[in-house]
Amino acid sequence: MADPVTLEDIYALFQTSQAEADRRAVEADRRAVEADRRAAEADRRIAELNAEADRRLQRLERIAANTSREVAGLTTRWGQFVENLVEPAVVRLFRERGIEVQETARRMRSQRPGAEMEIDIFAVNGDVAVAIEVKSRLSRQDIEDFLARMARFRQAFPHYQDYQIYGAVAGIEIDEGVDRYAYQRGLFVIKQTGDTVTIANNAAFQPTAW
Repeated sequence: MADPVTLEDIYALFQTSQAEADRRAVEADRRAVEADRRAAEADRRIAELNAEADRRLQRLERIAANTSREVAGLTTRWGQFVENLVEPAVVRLFRERGIEVQETARRMRSQRPGAEMEIDIFAVNGDVAVAIEVKSRLSRQDIEDFLARMARFRQAFPHYQDYQIYGAVAGIEIDEGVDRYAYQRGLFVIKQTGDTVTIANNAAFQPTAW
């Protein structure tokens, strides 16, 4: 026969169970504290990474802004160089083609609503003029844009209403086929030859008058 369970045995069992429950509670508290610590550490690390990402993004934005300014400045200077190459030859070139221009002007601008535009070089005399678009590299899109502007030219510059206006494009580099496309659209094409420029259109070319 088994020994009877005494009050002392029950109490001892209760004490043991209570101690185990306390131990488990302590362990649970420890784990909760550790979890909180790890979460706080993760939050801190994420905050550091975000701050570092923000710093890098700001640095990249500054670099991009500086690069854009430098490229814009280089493009402007290169464009001015091309204009300096083209403008001195304009009067001679077009007089050789029977277009008796005498004067040139740069960056002729109009701010009239619906017809805002800028003409890089404008050669004029009497009732005839030539509007010239100058590019360091001439593309088909440049031709399209220039033709769209020429269609609005008289709206932009109404005081030239009675003039015969021709169009010309000039480029140091010209994308393949663009010169032929410009010919077909009635534009003179000015190319670099050595240290000067020439009109590339042949003698049979008939320019469009706007």
